[in-house]
Amino acid sequence: MPKKKKLVKYRQTDPATGKPKTRLRFEDVDKPAPASKLTHTVKAAPLNAVSVQTHRKIQETEQENVGVESAHRLEETAEGSVRLAAHSVRARKLRPYREAEKARMKLGRANVNALYQKHIRDHPDLASNPISRWQQKRAIRKQYATSVRSGEGVAATMENAVRAARQAAEKSKATGSFVWKHKKGFAIAAALFLAVSVFLNGLSSCTVLAEGVLSGLGGSTYPSADGDMLGAEAAYAGMEAELKNELDNYAALHPGHDEYQFDLDEIGHDPYVLISLLTACHRGTWTLADVGETLEMLFERQYTLTETVARETRYDENDQPYEYTICKVELTNFNLSHLPVYVLDEDGMHLYAVYMATLGNRPDLFPVSEYPNASTKEDYLDYDVPPEALEDEVFAAMLKEAEKYLGFPYVWGGTNPSTSFDCSGFVSWVINHSGWNYGRLGVIGLENVCTPVSKANAKPGDLVFFIGTYDAPYPDRPSHVGIYVGNGMMIHCGSPISYANINTPYWQDHYYGFGRLREP
Repeated sequence: MPKKKKLVKYRQTDPATGKPKTRLRFEDVDKPAPASKLTHTVKAAPLNAVSVQTHRKIQETEQENVGVESAHRLEETAEGSVRLAAHSVRARKLRPYREAEKARMKLGRANVNALYQKHIRDHPDLASNPISRWQQKRAIRKQYATSVRSGEGVAATMENAVRAARQAAEKSKATGSFVWKHKKGFAIAAALFLAVSVFLNGLSSCTVLAEGVLSGLGGSTYPSADGDMLGAEAAYAGMEAELKNELDNYAALHPGHDEYQFDLDEIGHDPYVLISLLTACHRGTWTLADVGETLEMLFERQYTLTETVARETRYDENDQPYEYTICKVELTNFNLSHLPVYVLDEDGMHLYAVYMATLGNRPDLFPVSEYPNASTKEDYLDYDVPPEALEDEVFAAMLKEAEKYLGFPYVWGGTNPSTSFDCSGFVSWVINHSGWNYGRLGVIGLENVCTPVSKANAKPGDLVFFIGTYDAPYPDRPSHVGIYVGNGMMIHCGSPISYANINTPYWQDHYYGFGRLREP
């Protein structure tokens, strides 16, 4: 290896004169061992930390100043060039050592291979099978490495390696003889091992299947404790009871007016909607202490109480004017089942739809006898559409898409299979996946893209509209829509998505008309 020369200055005293003299001479200096990457990293750590912090501060400012940003990019480029140059210098200095190490390893592999080949030539009887040969070569390699580390000579190294190979061959031969003598026992053991492996593999497959079923079941089951869920329902019902008590005693609690007029929606909610909303909002398990603020938020979004005071001038029996005040009180119930689309993102809507479809796998949690507004799990009505109706390819495509979602729950504002649907969301999804491209339309929007058709001329694939199915903002326009399939039947998003007979008294009372979409 190359050595450095260092100029060293020595001081010494002249014995004859007693005066100090200075001598200079060159001495060989062994090149120091190369520093490891870790050493370089440790030395550079303080500087790198400062650099990172500086760049972070600059990046916070550069968005507001194009000049600063340009200068920062130039500075980062320069720093990168400096680091690359330093790395190149280090690599060049260490190259002789790396090459020497590669040569040493190559020599070791060549020596081991030569020893192995010599051993095979000298002892052909020991090279009986591939496993034995592999064991012998492994023994040579291991013994060679041990001898080199201990500094033994070449002859001793070769002798030790060959001896280790012979011992490995003898052990392998002895093992083979033992196995051959007991071949029946080993065959039985191998058969048993194979049978156990097949059994365990089948058991593993069953386990995966069971895990999949349990995972699906767990993903649709309310994860919270019964006490917390019942407590949340009781707390929400308690807030509703306080609201009802205030309205029942409004005049006493808010005196000072001559007359009170009330326009009040009903107070109540579906407890399954509440628990599904809470579980979707909190993405899983929650306790009663966790959901206090969420309950208040939902209550404020569901109920809106408005008081308006009107003042009139009236006259008494003596024709004297006086002020007469009328307090108008209005309570609006937005319906708790309409809130998910406003308070959940798409993932939350998906969870909510799953929980509502299964009632959290807890139909016993809120029995209708105790909770009259509680949802009940409903089976959908199926129907076989006459084959002749399916000769229309456009209608056949609509029906094929629509029937994929039979049994999906009604979710107000739902627009796709992940969130489930409401009535207009369901029809919009079906027609947009059957040749049309209208986007997400509401009931009135769907009516606007249709041409009115009489009931006598209606055909499968037409849309059928109904009015007054809930307290809609436009009472003279349709509020519900389905897809007509012929013979007085429609497929629509009710609760759940199902077929329905439009000739029943309810649908006839709310019937609005048919509409036909233009050709896609």
